[in-house]
Amino acid sequence: MSIELALCLITLFGLAGIGTPIGYAIMLASTVYLGLAGADLALTSEKILQGLYNSFVLLAVPLFIVAANIMNAGTISDRLLYFCTAVVGRFRGGLGHVNVMASLIFSGMSGSAVADAAGIGKIIIEMMSKDGRYSRGYAAAITAASATIGPIIPPSIPMVLYALVSNASIGALFLAGILPGLIMGAMLMGINSWISRRRGFAMEEPVPLRKLPKITVTAFPALLMPVILLYGIYGGITTPTEAAGVAAFYALVLAGVFYRALSIKSLYGIFVESARASAAVGVVIGGALILNFIVISENIPGMMSEALLGLDVHPIVFLLAVNALVLLLGCVLDATTIILVIVPLFIPTCRALGIDLVHFGVLIVVNSMIGLITPPYGMLLFVINAVTGIPLKEIIREIWAFLAILIIALLFLILTPDVVLWLPRFFGYQG
Repeated sequence: MSIELALCLITLFGLAGIGTPIGYAIMLASTVYLGLAGADLALTSEKILQGLYNSFVLLAVPLFIVAANIMNAGTISDRLLYFCTAVVGRFRGGLGHVNVMASLIFSGMSGSAVADAAGIGKIIIEMMSKDGRYSRGYAAAITAASATIGPIIPPSIPMVLYALVSNASIGALFLAGILPGLIMGAMLMGINSWISRRRGFAMEEPVPLRKLPKITVTAFPALLMPVILLYGIYGGITTPTEAAGVAAFYALVLAGVFYRALSIKSLYGIFVESARASAAVGVVIGGALILNFIVISENIPGMMSEALLGLDVHPIVFLLAVNALVLLLGCVLDATTIILVIVPLFIPTCRALGIDLVHFGVLIVVNSMIGLITPPYGMLLFVINAVTGIPLKEIIREIWAFLAILIIALLFLILTPDVVLWLPRFFGYQG
């Protein structure tokens, strides 16, 4: 490692340690490297602009954010929750199942774990904790855990970012996320059932089955969102970025015209909030682009690949080691930073070891989402604390069982690449 790179990393971690937003910390640290290396500082702007202008796929990020915010602002969340209550609320631990099922469905609309937690989190937590049926900490913990499914089932903003750094097929990544998301949901429902029986949680009064068709019809337009997205991409009608535009337009028509739940004033607020969120992601992407240029200039991925191949590492051992590292990093870094800054270091080694990049991408996204609920700095824990006022210590006390079951799900996905890749291969993916 050169002196310039060492000082760059010291600057990066030092700025991040004192609370500087990670995007700005990366940019300033990269500027330090270029200055010490005698390079033109204008390279910072040049590499950022080249990366942004040459990556049409990045336009999908703000469009998915707009779609998620429109879904949250309308009455769509309420309708979906009522549908989930009618389907699974009748079983032991029913509202916990409703929580997980709602996240599974809402994940097909937002592409963001934070959007899922903030969108339906407060509503479902109030439903669960009303009259003391579930403890506040438990309701918050299962809400945070189920929100991790959001970016696994398409659409997925983290998968779009992973496609940017790996050149993997976004369509294949979206399809590959469906079965893992369903597996995670099933395992969360399983642990919820087990805990509910042990603690004797009350059963909900079942919604009469005769009402189910009407409830389903009401929720059906919202349930069509993921179907429209995947059909557009795999039917050859739209690119992934165009599909994101269709998702935003469909959400607008659904909330504004079909459900009549949007006003001009609320729509303005949605656009402002979406712009802020998109800008925050854009700053991190910009910083990652210049930092990745520095990493490639230092040939760090090549050196890592040669070192690992020289050790004759088995692909499964490599995947286990990388995922253990990402789990640890997830305790202190957000998913965007991990995917844009850390993951590119491992892409050349994946290619050299014959690891499918779509499988690897799904593992990284799942792993990064688990990091969002890992104490002490899990972002989803703070989001739910902010929107509900439930103390962090109550949430953390209850999160461990869900964290453990999601890590078991991750191990299963690491060891069974054919499960992850079955759906993309069914639709013609050659990986």
